[in-house]
Amino acid sequence: MEYRRLGKSGLHISELSFGSWITFGNQIGDNTSENLMAMAYDAGINFFDNAEVYAGGKSEEVMGQILQKMNWSRDSYLVSSKVYFGKMGLKDSKPTQKGLNRKHIVEACEQALQRFKVDYLDLFFCHRPDKTTPIEETVFSMHNLIQQGKILYWGTSEWSAQEIMEAHMVAKQNHLIGPTMEQPQYNMLVRDKVEVEFSQIYKTVGLGTTVWSPLASGLLTGKYSKGMGEDFRMNREELSWLKDKTVIEENIEKANKLGDIANELGISTPQLALAWCLKNENVSTVILGASKTYQLEENLKATEHKVLLTSEVLEKIEVILNNKPQLPQF
Repeated sequence: MEYRRLGKSGLHISELSFGSWITFGNQIGDNTSENLMAMAYDAGINFFDNAEVYAGGKSEEVMGQILQKMNWSRDSYLVSSKVYFGKMGLKDSKPTQKGLNRKHIVEACEQALQRFKVDYLDLFFCHRPDKTTPIEETVFSMHNLIQQGKILYWGTSEWSAQEIMEAHMVAKQNHLIGPTMEQPQYNMLVRDKVEVEFSQIYKTVGLGTTVWSPLASGLLTGKYSKGMGEDFRMNREELSWLKDKTVIEENIEKANKLGDIANELGISTPQLALAWCLKNENVSTVILGASKTYQLEENLKATEHKVLLTSEVLEKIEVILNNKPQLPQF
């Protein structure tokens, strides 16, 4: 496993990390979750991603129980939570239980610490921008949590470049700590935000990225080549908002052609897709998700296959993706 700096910070994060969205406390049993985390940690992964909204908080509880059982040294791993959605979907959800206002940020942090059974969060993300809360309130709240030792770094998820820079401007003007990292979706089919929109802020503020959905929710595994089975991940209710964006004939055709390149290289399509993400030097870490140990074991090998993606191979991939007229400058 190789490690990269998280943006301009001094924190070194494994280039592959492990996330629990949809799986922990929901799709898979606790024993499987434990086996997956143990495999990831043994492979050198040091970052485990989570959020308050995942399985209504159950995901963090399961991960916390595993961390307690494993008894890994607290200084050997990073754990994250995200704040914004709160108790989304629950009938008894109240207006104060969501958003990026000071009350919810503080209480969401406390609740995450309780679920994880840890003294602090390494990374704390604003899960979405909040149009109803002044950016000053959000930045001050995150800064104060750092000052209190409850979080070490704060960042954003699915924010625009403009919103991120507004947060940095507020932080600079008031001598506060600004966001260190952003968690955007990034894969062969979703590229513009990471490659185009953020291109300048990597240089200006040293933005780190913890990218999610590197396999486009399974589309880049090749398993959709003959259509979707009833038990396929994309059919889950939690992913209904992605279906219209990603599962279309054009993208399935691209995935099939990418599979041909993977076969030529002697690797799997998921390994090709993950290695492609890792070729981008502005990616700090690629978050893996798995429901079975054999899936994680296979995907972990992507770090070894980066060398196979020569400039010639990348050119072939770019022709298939046809998103840009020339090879992206990684």
